[in-house]
Amino acid sequence: MPSLSNNPRFKGITLPPSGWVLAVLLAVYIFTGLIGHDPWKHDDAISIGLAYDVLRNGHWLTPELAGQAHPDAPLYYWTAAITGHLFSWILPAHDAIRVASGIFTLLALQFILLAARELHGRENAAAAPLILAGSIGFLYHAHEAQPMLTALTAHAAAYWALILLPRRPLQAGLTYAIAAAVGFLANGLLPIVTLIPVTVLALWQSTDWKKYLSILIGAILLALILIAAWLLPLQWLAPDYLAAFFASEIESLSKNVQPWANTPRYLNLLLWYAWPALPLAAWALWAKRRQLRNRTIALPALAFLSTLLILGVSVELRSAPSLLLLPPLVLLAVPGVMTLRRGAAAAFDWFAMMTFTLFAAIVWVAWSAMVFGWPQRLARQAVRLEPGFVGHFDLLNVVFALLATLAWVWLIVTSPRSPMRSLMHWMSGLTLFWLLVASLWMQWIDYGKTFRAVSSSVARVVADPNECLANANLPDAIVSSLHYFDGLRTVPFQTKESAQCRWLIMQGQPRDPGAIADAGWRKVWEGRRPGDRRESDKFELYRRSGSARKAAQLTDIPVEGPEDPAVRR
Repeated sequence: MPSLSNNPRFKGITLPPSGWVLAVLLAVYIFTGLIGHDPWKHDDAISIGLAYDVLRNGHWLTPELAGQAHPDAPLYYWTAAITGHLFSWILPAHDAIRVASGIFTLLALQFILLAARELHGRENAAAAPLILAGSIGFLYHAHEAQPMLTALTAHAAAYWALILLPRRPLQAGLTYAIAAAVGFLANGLLPIVTLIPVTVLALWQSTDWKKYLSILIGAILLALILIAAWLLPLQWLAPDYLAAFFASEIESLSKNVQPWANTPRYLNLLLWYAWPALPLAAWALWAKRRQLRNRTIALPALAFLSTLLILGVSVELRSAPSLLLLPPLVLLAVPGVMTLRRGAAAAFDWFAMMTFTLFAAIVWVAWSAMVFGWPQRLARQAVRLEPGFVGHFDLLNVVFALLATLAWVWLIVTSPRSPMRSLMHWMSGLTLFWLLVASLWMQWIDYGKTFRAVSSSVARVVADPNECLANANLPDAIVSSLHYFDGLRTVPFQTKESAQCRWLIMQGQPRDPGAIADAGWRKVWEGRRPGDRRESDKFELYRRSGSARKAAQLTDIPVEGPEDPAVRR
């Protein structure tokens, strides 16, 4: 395939891609799949539930989750509530809320472009957003309601500010102040803690560190003023919420993790999460091994190492915080693209083209099985995984997918020789794969991931959404889904308020069903999503048949459930 581009019959895009081409490609990549599906489990459902509370109930200062306090940094939920208000006339509320992720993702790509331009030069800068957007972990989170995308944006902006500091100190100081404030207001202490070593390193490498230190001190003071705009009213009006917020933040950074085991787990995660940024960064380190003290290598390399160590020492392995590892890794990988040897670049190019051409073919064949029942064996497998699913032919989605496939063929045929061609093919191929999945498979994926049917079934049994509904072992994502879909608010079982509830819902198997019956609860419904097969995925709904006093005697319900309900992020 590369040989076809030596004398192309049709003119392709220029490499590196121009501003408009890059902007259109990234916009399509971001906003396809961001809308068009229900809230899904984990962070997506929780974040949508919190933003929905701000939008509908006006809890701007203290966002709540289905009527319960949920201390968390609020900036993402504020932004999501605003996009929910602006776009709810044309989109469902959850899709309109999720537009905030698209905005922060675009900003992150813009700031990483600016940082790469300042660090590596204008001619190499376009590689940075292509590497970031081409990272599989970034794709995973960029299409959900994810507050950590705001912290990612803040970090990319802060890196740009620190690199810009020697040339435009005042602009850099203002940018750094806003970035630090945004990082805290979006995700609390973690973005700030991981930014401190990078700031110290940038000062240490500067020629006039005393001058730049005074500017950064002023930036930090400005950031504190911006942060205080939320903290001071919170201290005045809701001190308990503020205390719970800081307690949660400190606890999240001081968990008893084993650093020597946790840090390698993060590195193991990066093998797929940060592909192709990780191998390109490793090559850049090797190719520039005689320039390790140069800030183009030293700053992103040490920023990556310090962030990795902080996460490894204090944060249990999770996918979302790993986003903070991507900006320094991307900045380190940019020179790796431009210095990649011809044989390695050609191999990477072929790998990208063949891999995503094969993936595209698989998506089309699987779509045919879902909609037309051919191949029959694959169609049976699709129904076995999601029992009851019936595929429908959607002309608009099919046309969109067909155009994306044709654009991919045109791109690989016409792309000119360039050190950036392999990277362009990788990012474009990943975009094609995501576009095809979002347009052809989304019905099937959403059918298996949404809790809409489960929530509707519970609502039909309870009948009155104002009824008191206690929950045992329900993860926050399920609590949010019940409230969002059908207005069902639950209260934790081990509270005084739950003693007055006539309804109880749990996920998983109770270890002592007899104790529940003895306490006056009778099971009236059970259900699960179509594709859930484990007993721990099943929901059970109970109605109280005894007196409130008798029911309140049951103070705890040990449940064999799928996850810890205390996990919020």
